[in-house]
This record gives sequence, structure tokens and C-alpha cells, in this order.
Amino acid sequence: MEASELCHTSLRSLATLIQRQEVSPVEATQVVVDRVEKFDVQLNSYITLLGDQAMAQARAAEQEILDGHYRGPLHGIPIAVKDLFYTKGIRTTAGSKILSDFLPAYNATVITRLRDAGAILVGKLNMHEFARGATNASSLVGACNNPWDTLRIPGGSSGGAAAALAAGLCYGALGSDTGGSIRIPAALCGIVGLKPTYGRVSRHGVFPLSWSLDHVGPMTRTVTDAALMLQAIAGHDRQDPTTRTAVVPDYTAALTGDIEGARLGIPQEFYFEHLDAEIGDSVRAAIQTLERAGAHVEEVSLPFSKYAAAAGRIISLTESAEIHEKFLQTRFADYSPDVRAGFVAGQLILGKHYMKAQRVRSLMRQEMAAALKRVDALVTPTVPIPAPRLGQTTVNIGQESVDIMSTLSRLTRPANLTGFPAISVPCGFTQGGLPIGLQLIGRPFAEATILQLAYAYEQETTWHQRQPMF
Repeated sequence: MEASELCHTSLRSLATLIQRQEVSPVEATQVVVDRVEKFDVQLNSYITLLGDQAMAQARAAEQEILDGHYRGPLHGIPIAVKDLFYTKGIRTTAGSKILSDFLPAYNATVITRLRDAGAILVGKLNMHEFARGATNASSLVGACNNPWDTLRIPGGSSGGAAAALAAGLCYGALGSDTGGSIRIPAALCGIVGLKPTYGRVSRHGVFPLSWSLDHVGPMTRTVTDAALMLQAIAGHDRQDPTTRTAVVPDYTAALTGDIEGARLGIPQEFYFEHLDAEIGDSVRAAIQTLERAGAHVEEVSLPFSKYAAAAGRIISLTESAEIHEKFLQTRFADYSPDVRAGFVAGQLILGKHYMKAQRVRSLMRQEMAAALKRVDALVTPTVPIPAPRLGQTTVNIGQESVDIMSTLSRLTRPANLTGFPAISVPCGFTQGGLPIGLQLIGRPFAEATILQLAYAYEQETTWHQRQPMF
């Protein structure tokens, strides 16, 4: 298989080729390393490329497989992770000057689990500084660019992961999601991004932004690939007391494509308001595709969703200010101005406001849970706008000018506040060639359900097969 074809194959397809010994882990890893060295100057998706270490891991994986010790579908697969996952002896910057030389003494639990599954770590990916932003414009190594148009943002804060995947610079990635930081870049770069249920995946060894809102999840080019990565990282971790002991199902077993009789809820309010026209049209067309595949659609009401931005901002800023208290005292000037401003604002929030935000959050969780008793999943757009230009601060939706930062997370934030699982899958492109994302939100610990629905949609369309010119 030619390198130009191999780099864009799915993780699942590559795993099959490796298992059959038709492609070696060494060959696949060399393709990724070569492409990063050749193309990432245009994208800036990597903070640290681990070329030599990755090749050594690939040679070890190849020998294991030749010796008959195949570990499973991630064995020999080159992956990369957002640069806030602790990697023992490998710098972990969180996209910041403050941690530019930080060498963790241990691996994050999810890194250990991926390595146990045989995955090869190719590098650490660009991100918005300390995960505090949706554009990926503020970073230790500079802005990351969208591979569909390098003058536009990839979204954030896991922007490097989305850009690298779309451009064929890795086969799978890990991101974190506090207000949409997996799903926003997934939508803007035309890939799959899954935020699991709060407590499904360990956050031990992941530099936090907001303890009660942070989630860890996979970013991939297909739904099957997301299921495979989630399988490897999900489950209880004694080192993370927020993880649940809920049974982890076989996620790929659920991917049959049969959604006959599935019930989908379309929110009456909030989610379909203030949308770019092309995004609204693409998402409605996607809903019709799901209906033709056998799903039943009905309206649901989620009026408390409109308070998600205010409640989420208060909670995340308060918690992040506490996390960064020491650095704000000792390294104040080393923050990017936009990131520092948010943490300083968090120091000014009163306890009573934080508690009110938590009460609103409880009402949102109750409301969404009630809706999901009637339906299997909620269907919404992921992001209200296509990828904005680098440096752009406002965008027009209809006759209204809106702030880009708050708009990007407007439709993703409710799933962080409730902790319910949500996935973004490609569902179209604008006339200008920019990707559009479809979001599915499910019941707690029902990742298998939203994966099945997303897979069924993916099988009916070809959006996920499109590739940027890299």
C-alpha cells in the first residue's frame, strides 16, 4: 500500500493489515513520522514529536506480533495525545510556558492503558494553553491551523489532535473536554470526537482545568476507531475516585448499523437557534438520514440549556482559579493574556455564585435525564458556526454579531455540565469546503448507544471519507 493511501486509512483497517502482517508497525510509524516532518510546518499540530522513541516502540511491537503475541487492535498503531496527559520522562507542557520543561515522574492512567494495548506514542499534540480556550490560538508553540483551510482555526482546546487526524499525521488521539474541547475541534476538522460519561475514563495524570467538568476521550477518523480506543481506556481506576465501577461493555459489538425503532429527541429550544444556515440545513438533513435508517424522531424540551454558558463559565473559572492559585502568584507574567484573564476572573467569583451555578447544573441534569427517559439520544448540531479565521473574534449569524469563543462552546457545554456522553461526527461541508458536525447526546454510561447511532449514520454517508489536501 502506498504511503499516501496508508496514512489516511482507518485505525481499524490498519489494525487488520498489521494483524495479517501485510503492513508492519514499523512501516506505519515511519509513514506518520515522515508526514509530520513534511507537513506539520503548515499545521503546527505537534508540540513534541517522538520520532526515535516511536520507531523503537514500533520495532518492539513488530517483533511481538511476529512471535505470536498480538495484543489486539491497538497493537502497533501510531497514536498521539494532547499535551496535558502525563508521560513519564517526556515533557508535558499543557501548551504553556509555565510547564515548558515539565517532565512527569509517571504516566497518566490512560497512557498506561494505551501502552498496555500495544499502541505506539508518536508525539504530544498542540492545544490551547492549559486547555482554557476553544480556538487553539494561544499556545507555547503558537497557533494550530485547520487542515481544510490553514487560515482558519481547528477549534480547541484539543485542536492539535483534530488537525493531525484530519491530515493523516496519526491514526488516533486522546483529547480532553471541559466545555466541548474534544467535540468542537472534531466538528471543525471533520473527524469523530467522543466525550464519554463523567466517571467512565480516568483523569489521573491529566493536568486539570476544572475538576467537575473535565472529561477524557478519543478522537479518531471513524466511529469504529473511537469505539476501539474507548475500549482500551475505559473503566474504574483506583487512582481516580471519580471513576465508576460500571461494567464496560464491548463497544464494537454494538456497531451493527441497525437502528430500527431507535428514538431520537430533537430539542425544541436553544440547540437550533442562532445557527449558521448551512449548518442548520446539514444537521436537519442528517436527521432525515437517521429517520430513513429506521429511527423515530420526536421533539423534546430542554429550557434550562440556555443557562449552560453562564453556569459552566462560573464553575470552570472558579475551579481553574483554585488549580492555578500558586502559578498566578509566582508565574503571573508567563500566562498568555487571554488565559490569565480567565483565571483572574475566577478568583473574583463569590461562593454563593458558584453554589447557584451548581444548583442550575442540577436542574439541567434532571431535565436532560427526564428527556432521555423518553428517547435514546438527543440530536443537535455540534457547533453553530464553521471554523472562523485565525484572529477573528466575532462572527455574524443572520443579522447578529456574536462572540466566537462563547459561540463555539454554546451547544457542547450542556453535556459537560450534566456529565452525559456525547459524540460529534461529520455530517456535511459548507459551500466553502469547511466541515460540519452532528452531535448525539446519550444517557449516562450509554456510550454504546450513541456509538451505534453515530455508526449507523456514518454507514449511510461518505462525509468521513473526505480528506484535506495534505
